[in-house]
Amino acid sequence: MLNTSKAGPAPQVSAPARQHIGFKTMIAICVGTVVVQGAMASALMGFGIGGLSFLAAMLVATLLAVCNAMSFSELSLMYPQAGTLATYTQKAIGHFPAIVSVFAGYVVVAIFAIPAEFLLVDALLQTLFPEMLPSHLVPILLLATLAVLNILGTDVFAKLQNVFTFAMIVAILLVGATALLQPPSPEVAQAAAGIDWGIGGIVDGSFIGLVALAMWMFVGCEFICPMINDIRQPEKRIPRAMFLSLGIIFVLFSIFCLGAGHYLSVETLTTSPLPYLDLVNSVFGQAGLIIATVMGVTATCSTVNTVLAAVPRMLSGMADNGQAFSIMGKMHPRYNTPWVGITFLALGVVVPFLLIEPDQIIALVIAAATSWLFAYIVAHIDVMVLRRRRPEHRRPYRTPFYPLPQILGIIGMAYVAANASPSPEMTALIYTLLGVVLGIVSLIAIVWVKFKMNKGLFEPDLSD
Repeated sequence: MLNTSKAGPAPQVSAPARQHIGFKTMIAICVGTVVVQGAMASALMGFGIGGLSFLAAMLVATLLAVCNAMSFSELSLMYPQAGTLATYTQKAIGHFPAIVSVFAGYVVVAIFAIPAEFLLVDALLQTLFPEMLPSHLVPILLLATLAVLNILGTDVFAKLQNVFTFAMIVAILLVGATALLQPPSPEVAQAAAGIDWGIGGIVDGSFIGLVALAMWMFVGCEFICPMINDIRQPEKRIPRAMFLSLGIIFVLFSIFCLGAGHYLSVETLTTSPLPYLDLVNSVFGQAGLIIATVMGVTATCSTVNTVLAAVPRMLSGMADNGQAFSIMGKMHPRYNTPWVGITFLALGVVVPFLLIEPDQIIALVIAAATSWLFAYIVAHIDVMVLRRRRPEHRRPYRTPFYPLPQILGIIGMAYVAANASPSPEMTALIYTLLGVVLGIVSLIAIVWVKFKMNKGLFEPDLSD
């Protein structure tokens, strides 16, 4: 629901002379950020566990993601600055939660989640080309290339993102649709007979237990918000892009899961480290390996490309607000991109990628990603606080049915965080790591706000 009311002063935005990001690229950013290899694996695992009931869990997760998108739409258009969540939060509840929410919710997540994606790329390439490629080499080359191309400007980023996302969507749809329309051999069909195609889990409500797993397939659309100064007509397009993208993602994963259910057994879906590779092999045989490569590599590249564009812009905006080292706000003199932030993030990804073994990083990634949900909760709180403290402020987008989406979003994210552990054995480790991540970030934020900024921890910024 759009509101073009002129109440209150309009925020001043220093938009660039050229705005390179159109609506198609916005869709590519939203979809490309969300659809990662981990999300594809989660989708197939969830379908293996719950069968048709998992689609109901996916639908609930989509609705929760829409609630998240509503809050980010309202906030980003109230304060259209590159700092995004840090900017919104400092206006609502203070600099301390602003710093914690961005670093714990985005910077730390990026530093540990991207290496996990690259490890999957490495595993995929080693499977396809055994003993032909040195370990870690290709992911590092991809990271370096994407970092350099992001420094070269938004127009380069946009062209890359469109290519990556289009190739990824085509590959996933080709696999899913072919699996749906092409009957498997009797032997394959017999092996896949254990899938639950009934609706019992939907009727009795037990599918709710799968929502936490499904939620990880729908987080990340808000990465479009830090790009707001490069977007044409953001007031209309940011909400539409996020909502449409979530619908596309739901349809994409639904087709993918339904197709997989005809070709893969429950055991393969739930235990294979690369179940989408198993699916491609079952549908196309060895000739389909190139499709699996396109799916895996483009999914990772589209996500990394967006993260390298969005997170450094968050850091740049925080530097402008005094919430991070000023060097993070340094822009390239020719390309006007946050090259220091891009370089910092790329180097921050390389270190854990080289040092941590795959079995060690999984729990750390889950813990870091769970802190991502903290950022969503903070965003919902920001909306409710600003509605009370700044009722007159211009809001090009107002959340419909307020405050219901915010309340549902907070409850939903808390539920997902409480059920983030994939196994009881890993629960203690995940929450210990989560506590360490949040504890370190919080300690640094306290010192920075109190002694560097000389401000109260929860002192809101009342300026427009």
